[in-house]
Amino acid sequence: MSAAEEIDLYEVLSISKGATKAEIKKAYHKAALSNHPDKVPVDQREEADIKFKSISEAYEILSDDEKREMYDRHGMAAFEKGGANGFSGAGPDLDDILAQMFGGGMGGMPGMGGMPGQKRGKGKPELQQYEVTLEELYKGKTTRFASTKNVLCDHCKGSGGKEKAKAKTCDTCKGRGSQTRLRPVGPGMVTQETVPCSTCSGRGSFYVDKDKCKKCKGARTTKQKKILELYIPPGSRQGERIVLAGEADQDPDDSEPGDIIFELVEEDHKIFNRAGADLQAELEITLAEALTGFNRVVLKHLDGRGISIKVEQPEGKVMRPDEILKIHGEGMPIKRSDAKGDLYLTVSVKFPEDGWLKNQAAVEKVRAVLPQSDPQSPKPGETPEMVDEVDFETVDNLDAFGADSGDPRGGAEWEDDEDEGAQAQCAQQ
Repeated sequence: MSAAEEIDLYEVLSISKGATKAEIKKAYHKAALSNHPDKVPVDQREEADIKFKSISEAYEILSDDEKREMYDRHGMAAFEKGGANGFSGAGPDLDDILAQMFGGGMGGMPGMGGMPGQKRGKGKPELQQYEVTLEELYKGKTTRFASTKNVLCDHCKGSGGKEKAKAKTCDTCKGRGSQTRLRPVGPGMVTQETVPCSTCSGRGSFYVDKDKCKKCKGARTTKQKKILELYIPPGSRQGERIVLAGEADQDPDDSEPGDIIFELVEEDHKIFNRAGADLQAELEITLAEALTGFNRVVLKHLDGRGISIKVEQPEGKVMRPDEILKIHGEGMPIKRSDAKGDLYLTVSVKFPEDGWLKNQAAVEKVRAVLPQSDPQSPKPGETPEMVDEVDFETVDNLDAFGADSGDPRGGAEWEDDEDEGAQAQCAQQ
């Protein structure tokens, strides 16, 4: 990305420059999912693909402390030679350093690397978010999708020119493939930077129109459609990456194409919570079941099975709210094994609706069955001399308890004396 094309990475993710790593990651997931090429109409996919790549690039840089610091200081110029864009994590390369020292770069020095036409290493990967349900992570998933990527033109073998045609040396960069220019970095301050030549696209040479390959028109690559298969093993987790090796765009200057990398994003589930290989869910029971036990299907598992449990309460045993039942081996699958985690059911007791006792006779029947309070006889000196019968109201919380009193036991905080000149005083005897 050249300085002319440079955009603010913080604006790409819609975050402030002081955003934390957690805020960056959250913003990235939100932006990536809303701009995924597969979620827009066909005629908008090319634009969405460009925006999606910008979002991934912004996250790769801003989520890394070292890269973020370099970006904050120098902008995208710090990564133009295969740094953050290539996921290498490298700082400014030797060509940039030499350009600042001598006004040139390795492109003009015979015998050194980085010369136009020389093959680079493997192409940069393409990172994409892939949203999956907990059901799909439990059972595993195989999906096929159509991919359109750039491949070397089979007519000119990636040269961009006709057979036997000779490329013309670029006059703009004198065959170096790069240009040196000044960029302001502050009031009255500039820095010298090396950028790819815009005339020859960094190649150092080009073909005139009459000598360009008829098939690719000098672009050196053509579009190829291919059906790819993505396999998500059972038990996969949030954030795991699945690599489709060599399926990214092919660049003639790379020795081999990069990879397509899918990062799994686990959707929230309305019933289950997940931690590692364990699952947790709420088990709602009636008051009658809490007192007497039950034998029934308590939930539908992620693979569609009903999970049934039998609870036999010994005489007098009561199941209470927040009690936890652990079911071994009914959690998530553990990858590359036949084992599974555990399922934890947290009990909640549903009390009857108001008015379920229709008359006083029904009230007496329930009272006869349930245990009654048996207060002990008051100890000597504890018998109240007077008893008041008082009215009451039911409230939802303790928000009013100690409100506006300044007492921290009521939820307030101690208030310090804000007078700067206040001095501590000793109590007089």
